[in-house]
Amino acid sequence: MSLLTYAFMRWALGAGVVSALACGLIGPFVRVRRLAFLAGAVAHSALGGLGVAYYYGFAPEAGALPAAVVSAFLIGWLDKRGRSSGHGHEDALIGAIWAVGMAVGILFISRTPGYNVQLMSYLFGSILTAGPDRLMFMTGGLIVVALPLIIFWRPLVAASLDPEFARLRGLPVDGLNYLLLTLIAIAVVLLIQVVGLILVLALLTLPSASAAHWARGMVAMVGLASLIALASIFVGLEAAVSLDWPAGPVIVLAAASLFSLSSILRHIVPAKLVKTGKTDSAKSRHQA
Repeated sequence: MSLLTYAFMRWALGAGVVSALACGLIGPFVRVRRLAFLAGAVAHSALGGLGVAYYYGFAPEAGALPAAVVSAFLIGWLDKRGRSSGHGHEDALIGAIWAVGMAVGILFISRTPGYNVQLMSYLFGSILTAGPDRLMFMTGGLIVVALPLIIFWRPLVAASLDPEFARLRGLPVDGLNYLLLTLIAIAVVLLIQVVGLILVLALLTLPSASAAHWARGMVAMVGLASLIALASIFVGLEAAVSLDWPAGPVIVLAAASLFSLSSILRHIVPAKLVKTGKTDSAKSRHQA
């Protein structure tokens, strides 16, 4: 069966395209800044807001989005405090935010009577349930993520590649960090529509990690990561339709397989190409 045969498959494919673009835009910054742990904490903190919203009868994303943004600001402040003090206690506090967010979400979900299929789709992913309303929400979220990245692209790249040099140039590095974490929070809420809250971190990191093997600069990494994410989502949709497998886990496994293949091929290419890629990457840092 073609992915475009039925309307629900077209909605699902549209949601997949939006998700792939979100991965491509945010994933490279997560990789370059080594924010996977912080992004994971933001993602799992969203479960607290999701559970509270569900308990009081609101749409899950109405709780997940504010919870993710608030936790992003709190985590950003803790990370800044940790880098300035050098004590290292902030990692434990960030881990506590991760755990508390999940605990609050599980508690409120368990206190809500009945079984809600929509809620389970947010936890474990269900791209096939995407409809026009969800696609509109995701498209709006993608625009909110993309516009600040386009407007502040050069400062964000500079602050990500070399924060100290960016400070010397007078860039508001702390403010840019908060902006980036906020955009990560929004992207997380978009991606849980596809792979669920449990697997969202993998989709946010694996495509950009694969792209980093070949891309020479942040712009190229964004484009390549988007294509890799889209290929992974396409495989997940095909598996869901043809084999009746859950799409979310297959999407993540496809992304992991592409990362493994990319890692193997990266060690096979001639050393001259590797050296050229590193040189161009270094030049792009100075240009940023």
